[in-house]
Amino acid sequence: MADDSPFTNRHAGDGFLVDPQGGSSGPGVLVLHSWWGLNDWVKDFCRRVAGEGYTVLAPDLLGGAQPATQAEGEAALAEANADEMSGLVMSSAHTLRAVSADSSGPIAVIGFSMGASLSLWLAARLGSVVGTAVTFYGAQSLDFDDSNAHYQGHFGDEDHLVSTDDKVATESFLRLGGCDTEFHVYHGAKHWFFEEGTNYDMHAADLAWTRTVQFLNQHHPSG
Repeated sequence: MADDSPFTNRHAGDGFLVDPQGGSSGPGVLVLHSWWGLNDWVKDFCRRVAGEGYTVLAPDLLGGAQPATQAEGEAALAEANADEMSGLVMSSAHTLRAVSADSSGPIAVIGFSMGASLSLWLAARLGSVVGTAVTFYGAQSLDFDDSNAHYQGHFGDEDHLVSTDDKVATESFLRLGGCDTEFHVYHGAKHWFFEEGTNYDMHAADLAWTRTVQFLNQHHPSG
């Protein structure tokens, strides 16, 4: 597997950067974690994506915090500065683009839960930078008129944090913006079904991974 390393930039803050095997840069993929923080699972996921031929950056959105319970996650999110977090996401997107194989080309973003909401926000705001967005159990009600991205969403039908109405509203806003959109719903799956630990669903996670790779290959190919 490729070398990976902690990444620090005075604009983008701390994060985790990994290149494809062989050390050369690939197309950029930004990974935005859930409120569990930039933990070992996120780093392993970044390596997994890099194994598909991508340069991957995951910024630390919670300043080192790695909550262990839902209550701790809620508290960490409540204590986070929304402006600083959104600024970190945006600067990380520009930093990733600069170090990817094509510094003038689009990047992709993959987000989980709060990171999925931030991914949707980023793709809506940086229409010339984000070309592909894959989101797991996240919602947004935004104007996507300036977005040029292709969107894929993954949801569980037993999600206690993202309701069916939230999913429908998000899809409606995307389609009103003229965005290419495909959403997948997994029967019996709950919030965080993709992440090992709380509510992990191996069958749903494996299927979602296959769909994610296919989507990236179609809209953000690595080679």
